[in-house]
Formats: sequence, C-alpha cells, structure tokens
Amino acid sequence: MNISTFDDLLAAARQQPEPQRLLFVFAAAELPADGTAEQAARFEAGQGGALVPLMCVDKTPEEVVSFLSLAEEARQFGQSWDLVFVAGLSGRNGRVPSSQDADAPLQRMVEAIKAGSLGQFIPFNAQGEPVRMR
Repeated sequence: MNISTFDDLLAAARQQPEPQRLLFVFAAAELPADGTAEQAARFEAGQGGALVPLMCVDKTPEEVVSFLSLAEEARQFGQSWDLVFVAGLSGRNGRVPSSQDADAPLQRMVEAIKAGSLGQFIPFNAQGEPVRMR
C-alpha cells in the first residue's frame, strides 16, 4: 500500500493481519550550535538543521481519530514541533502490543532520529503532510 496521507497510514495499520500499535516521535528542527553561516542561511530558508526529539507517544490505530486530533493533543504539551515520525509495532497471535511493549522501540526511535537514521520511519509535517527526507 502506498502511504501518501496520514489517513492512508491509519488505514494500513488497521488492515494488518496482526493488531498494531503506532509509535510517534515529535521532533523540532534546530540550527546546531556550531552551525556555519551557510547552514544558518539554509535553515532560515526552511532547509537543513538538526532534528531534536521532543516527546513521544504510542497509540493503537483506533485511538487515533485523525491527524488533527493527534496534533492538538501534542500541542497541549506546550512544545512547538516540526515533524512527527511514525512507525508501527506489530502484535502477535491477535494480541495488541501494550504501551509497555512499546517503551524500548520508542527509545530506539528517539536514538535513531538523534543519529539521523530516519529511513524506517514515516515523517509528517505539522499540517499532516508526508515529508520526503533527503
């Protein structure tokens, strides 16, 4: 399935043969403290920067009504974010993974994002549009 919207992601998660838990890491783009003038100019133009994970949460696909509701819930924590990275955690034998099951995978997501290893996650901007990372 081609995922081109957040709704596509939710539909795909709901259609999996095993129940899913979705993992979300909200991140902000920041200019590194040791950034060059060229990097600063690119950052001001909306490109580049370092991704800093701010908060994370796990939910079943049924707990996520829409991107708008997820974004609103995240904004209640008072931190401004630029991207949310999403991954799925599959259950076994018809059992939905618990939040406790999601703790270690969420930590690995946070560490991967800090390291710039983003290929296994689906990023969405604050408007819910998928983002292609370069």
